[in-house]
Amino acid sequence: MNLVTVSGPPSSGKTSVILKTIEAIKKRGLSVGVVKFDCLYTDDDKLYEKAGVPVRKGLSGALCPDHYFASNIEEVVKWGNKKNLDLLITESAGLCNRCSPYLKGIQSICVIDNLSGINTPKKIGPMLKTADIIVITKGDIVSQAEREVFGSKVNSVNPQAVTIHVNGLTGQGAFEFSTLLYDEDENIETVNNRQLKFPMPSALCSYCLGETRIGEEYQMGNVRKMELSDKNG
Repeated sequence: MNLVTVSGPPSSGKTSVILKTIEAIKKRGLSVGVVKFDCLYTDDDKLYEKAGVPVRKGLSGALCPDHYFASNIEEVVKWGNKKNLDLLITESAGLCNRCSPYLKGIQSICVIDNLSGINTPKKIGPMLKTADIIVITKGDIVSQAEREVFGSKVNSVNPQAVTIHVNGLTGQGAFEFSTLLYDEDENIETVNNRQLKFPMPSALCSYCLGETRIGEEYQMGNVRKMELSDKNG
């Protein structure tokens, strides 16, 4: 079984791209399954079911979705192997830009859209900077010049990644993208002992543990304060 991880900011078009790509992969006679990770709510699993794709979803609730992913990915891989899948796609939640839901040796894909702003690539951390493939969506809404400038910004942040444009509505580019996802020589039976590409956001403070009161006397653990004083004090 091959395993890939798809992440990206909220509403960047991850699910649409995956669905169009699965259509192309199925034409090659390969079986594909999806595990959808989200925070509070998702009905994307119904879209996958409608397309005849084996799917499971998990909601992290009050937990950091990255930590939730890392705590469940081994069981997810076991589920995929039990289903005899050729390719298992894990789709992360629409995460904050600091997140890093990638494993070393597992193909990592970041989906980002042309409408997110010209400086957005610089604002995204490991989710974009450590991706193996970057999928740029919604290119049909902007001009050719805007697409080229945005692509250049993405390339400046992660020059090692393969960058591809995919239209989640029409499926343009999905076939080309699908050819990058499956390697016949790869067989992932477990991800036990694999490492994250980048450490997760670090925080263990009183608010992590349920504190709701504001004030320095209620703040404990990993707390960082802003520097607000000017040069004159």
